[in-house]
Amino acid sequence: MKAMSAHTDDVPRPVALERDASPEAELRSLREALRAASDERQRAECMAAIQAEAVQLALDLLVTEPNLRGFFRVFIKRLVDESEAHACGVWLIDEGSGACNLWMANIQGDTFTAESPDWASLDLPRESMSRHLLEYAEGWSTITEYDGDDARLPEHVREFNRAAGVDAVFVAPLMLPSRTLGWVALSSMTASDCERRWRHALLDATARQATLALYYSRLVEQSRLEERRQAVLEERNRIARDIHDTLAQGFAAILMQLQAAQRAAASSLPPAAARSLETALDLARTHMVEARRSVAALRPHSSEQENVAAALQRMVDLAHRTSDVPVDLAIDALPAFDAGVEREIIGIAQEALTNAMRHARARRIRVHAGAVRGVGFRLSVADDGRGIAGDCGGSGFGMTSMRERAERIGASLTFVTAPRSGTEVVLAWEPPSFSIPRTVVDGLR
Repeated sequence: MKAMSAHTDDVPRPVALERDASPEAELRSLREALRAASDERQRAECMAAIQAEAVQLALDLLVTEPNLRGFFRVFIKRLVDESEAHACGVWLIDEGSGACNLWMANIQGDTFTAESPDWASLDLPRESMSRHLLEYAEGWSTITEYDGDDARLPEHVREFNRAAGVDAVFVAPLMLPSRTLGWVALSSMTASDCERRWRHALLDATARQATLALYYSRLVEQSRLEERRQAVLEERNRIARDIHDTLAQGFAAILMQLQAAQRAAASSLPPAAARSLETALDLARTHMVEARRSVAALRPHSSEQENVAAALQRMVDLAHRTSDVPVDLAIDALPAFDAGVEREIIGIAQEALTNAMRHARARRIRVHAGAVRGVGFRLSVADDGRGIAGDCGGSGFGMTSMRERAERIGASLTFVTAPRSGTEVVLAWEPPSFSIPRTVVDGLR
């Protein structure tokens, strides 16, 4: 790439031949036109070579560095080396929160990531640049060239550039047809016109390949997560079938036999034997209900069509059929959810209600769901039972599962409990506050 950079100098444009010029002037004009055409062709060949080398580099790295972090580590180092730049940073947009964060940087040949021991101590204007990238609408769709002291940059960034001797900054969006994934920023100490054009072309070519690699990696990760989710669902269904076909059916059969024995010997059993038989009936009935409730909890009842309100009503109806503990349900107006958020909320509600029914020894359970400020959501599952003994932040499977679900959607989960004063599980969720500038939205349509 370096060898071809010389062809990116300004060249004269073809000069029209004048009809009345002398033969020497015509010959001179013809030579200039041919030289201009040759330079333009060499410039085009240079740009094509840069694109081809970027594509080949990306393909080679995807084979040798299948890990996304490893791919970008080598990729931006090569970009810094080839462009003779000072530093390169990769800024990615978090798909959940919409925030923009510096993800990786190469400074004078050394690569730094969040796992690097000195990552936090790097003297970089991260927050100022993050805000600028999100707010500068033009930068979402085109490569932007800045002088080191460019008035468009935040003052903190300009101060950093002046102190570091940065003469130019080139920022390319990692852009798909439907959205922007982040940015690659390249800074240099020198910025002649030739070098600007060269770095612009190089960054354009490499940013396209980096975008494809990033998008491909995320697709693969989503596919893996979906495969794991399907495997978990299949295993839950298998366990549910086993419980239904063995424990639940077994307890039902035992209950029928005990009831038959009770009817046959209702008047002939001694009082002590009658009490023992009644206790056995209660135990069989209780464990049959618990087995059926376990089956109901394991099976993924919620589908893409079942919303939070319908799922809560279904859970409470099932609780009424399988328990004598009253369950009060109050549902206010609910905000809009996407399918992923709704699924996790339903899972948390199911787990919280199941725990209260099984373990709280409650006299009453209250479930309340509603919107917060029109856009957020709050779910409360409260009981008046015995409370959670010891540290409510323990590692029980149910609590761990609820916490993991809450983390996946960026929600907070709180357990409020005290001995003999009951327990309340509170889930609070708000949608990401980040919004793409209107000019960017219009431009992506």
